[in-house]
Amino acid sequence: MNKKQGNTQRLAVLAVLTAIVIILQAAVVIPLGPFTVTLTMLPIIIGAIMYGPLGGAVLGTVFGVVVSIQVLTGAAGAFSTAMLEYQPAATILICLLKGIAAGLAAGAFFRLFRKASFYLGVVMAAVIAPVVNTGIFSVGCLTIFRSLIQDALGTGSNLLLVFLTTFIGLNFLVEFGINVALTPVVMRIFRAVKLEPAKAAG
Repeated sequence: MNKKQGNTQRLAVLAVLTAIVIILQAAVVIPLGPFTVTLTMLPIIIGAIMYGPLGGAVLGTVFGVVVSIQVLTGAAGAFSTAMLEYQPAATILICLLKGIAAGLAAGAFFRLFRKASFYLGVVMAAVIAPVVNTGIFSVGCLTIFRSLIQDALGTGSNLLLVFLTTFIGLNFLVEFGINVALTPVVMRIFRAVKLEPAKAAG
């Protein structure tokens, strides 16, 4: 494959992954606790593996924009609406930052661990993306939105533990499991049809 064909293929795959990110975030959500379980990290991780940190960041940005729109329109749930009313700029910043950082981290971890094993790189990319995504959200909630969280939970003691178990726990574990289980499967399919990560990605 020459350079022009490679660039065309990259744009085509990124376009498909972008569409999948939008569809999954907008239409495929599973209510669980105060938030929802989403499958959107999966195409972001795949894009990061295929096209490096930049590819992951681009898809993470798309994810962040869609989430921001959902928050602004009230489609993201009652607590997200409360966050928006409490700190509008910080809410949107967190929505964007967590997706971008997750994509960057997935690409960087794949690049780092691929040197030992291709599929180790794939698994580590799948591990780090939801950790970064949820981690940034959690830090934002426990700092900027601390008083809002305290009001919602009705507790001033063991706030971190209660927050993680009530707001984050099950959602994170489900999304984490989905990403770690499905990402290697998708990459096996990609490789079977001769879709390999770009050289810059690894």
